[in-house]
Amino acid sequence: MRPLDPRLLRQARAARSYVLLTTALGAVSAALVVVQAFAIAFALGPVVVATSPGGDGAVDQAAVARWLAVLAGAAVGRAAVAWAQERFGRRAATAVVADLREQVVGHAVALGPRPPAGAAPSDVATLATRGLNDLEPYLVRFLPQLLLTALVTPATVLVVLGLDWVSALIAVVTLPLVPFFMWLIGTMTAGTSERRLATVERLGSQVLDLIAGLPTLRAFGRELGPAARVRTLGESSRRATMGTLRVAFLSGAVLELLTTLCVAIIAVGVGLRLVHGGMELVPAIAVLVLAPEIFLPLRRVGSEFHASTDGLAATRRAFAVLDLPVTDGSTDGERTSGAAPTATGLAGGTLVLDDVTVRAPGRDVDAPAHLSARIALGSGEPGGGRVVALRGPSGAGKSTLVLLLLGLLRPDHGSISPTLPWDQVAWVPQRPAIGPGTVRDVVTDGREVPSETLAAAAATTGLDAVLADLPGGWDAPVGLGGVGLSVGQRQRLALARALVGAADRPVVVLDEPTAHLDARGEQVVLDTVRTWRDAGRTVLVVAHRASLLGLADQVVDVEAREVARA
Repeated sequence: MRPLDPRLLRQARAARSYVLLTTALGAVSAALVVVQAFAIAFALGPVVVATSPGGDGAVDQAAVARWLAVLAGAAVGRAAVAWAQERFGRRAATAVVADLREQVVGHAVALGPRPPAGAAPSDVATLATRGLNDLEPYLVRFLPQLLLTALVTPATVLVVLGLDWVSALIAVVTLPLVPFFMWLIGTMTAGTSERRLATVERLGSQVLDLIAGLPTLRAFGRELGPAARVRTLGESSRRATMGTLRVAFLSGAVLELLTTLCVAIIAVGVGLRLVHGGMELVPAIAVLVLAPEIFLPLRRVGSEFHASTDGLAATRRAFAVLDLPVTDGSTDGERTSGAAPTATGLAGGTLVLDDVTVRAPGRDVDAPAHLSARIALGSGEPGGGRVVALRGPSGAGKSTLVLLLLGLLRPDHGSISPTLPWDQVAWVPQRPAIGPGTVRDVVTDGREVPSETLAAAAATTGLDAVLADLPGGWDAPVGLGGVGLSVGQRQRLALARALVGAADRPVVVLDEPTAHLDARGEQVVLDTVRTWRDAGRTVLVVAHRASLLGLADQVVDVEAREVARA
């Protein structure tokens, strides 16, 4: 396992600057360690010699004071370096996590509504919220100690070599034991962090699914059923976390014992040579002070080793998502020549579907299967709009065809020319995404919209009747996903938002807008579609009911076909 993934430095700019800063601070720390050791030796050595039996008792107090001042300066310097490392480390960790989180979420969005395994929305949500947080202790605690090991340890050994080659030889011989035992412990605990993160992801996915389906479960009195499954996953997460902690404490104790024994061997050798007159007092004190500093970075690296495994596991998961290829929404790896169509280009244009086929995930079915059609778009002028209905049985691939037309999916076979640019389309899916806020915020998306426009949209979509029943009217609060509103009220809210936002967009896409609506709600949808058509826009609607099909200027039949197994 590499202690630092090079891709982290390439992907996150904050990580590069942070590593450079940490390296500079490590070099300063190495110099201060040596200065501190010599200051202690030169301040303490003459005092011990002068006050020992046979000494003359004369101490150069001015020299001792100077070395004590140097010692105080070195101590302050090391404290300042530690403070700077902590402060800038947390800043950099926050920036790196935010950068990677933005890249992961953006890439997951670019992968579309049917991402490969490992990039499902629930997996990405767990990774982006909790998984990447493991990078902070890795960057703040482990990585600085790793760089200090690479800088302080060799510099300290070289200084000790100049003072006492025997102590330096002992250090060189015993130093490899620490990384060897770290590797041995790492081999024994390989996969622990990955298993823990995978358990947390499963728990997060289960909880998200439970929350999403809670209204349905409550309607059928089954809301307590999944609790046992969530409890089981929670227990698995607890066991995995406690197992990681046990290994961390055990490995920390082993490394502490090992480094303590290595320092003790150097100290015993120095003491014996001092007793027999084979070494001067000042260099002996310097070696004794420097000996723990040789092993200290390694000890801290060992104590933070599991922070590194958690951080690197999160990094690998993030790059596993970022490495997934993103299709460009075109066919056969080629885009339609020229820039994306503009509003003017769409008006009066034609969408050409040539033998479009998509294999349904998890089924031996093509849905849609070998669909060819020419869809004429509205002129953009008042009275020149068009309503195009996509008709077919459930599972035929109508919603998939909408995603294809929007460029969110790529057909397995055939071509679509051109795909609809997102900035020219107002899309109302089967389950509209409604964020928390007031009714006004949801409809306007936070923009300034004249009151007359809002009133007209509410009257057209029937939202005015909903507002009359809501305390606060336009300022009534709406929960995440439309909590607090019925299905029909959410549909009216989404239609009003599309009506307000589609004022400058030539195409409106509706995915089964009358599903789960009563006759009154259906009539609201029909009136809204007529309003868009009268304004010259193209309304592309997935339709089951005869009322919508009767309103259509063109009907495109979509069908699925079973694929013969070889």
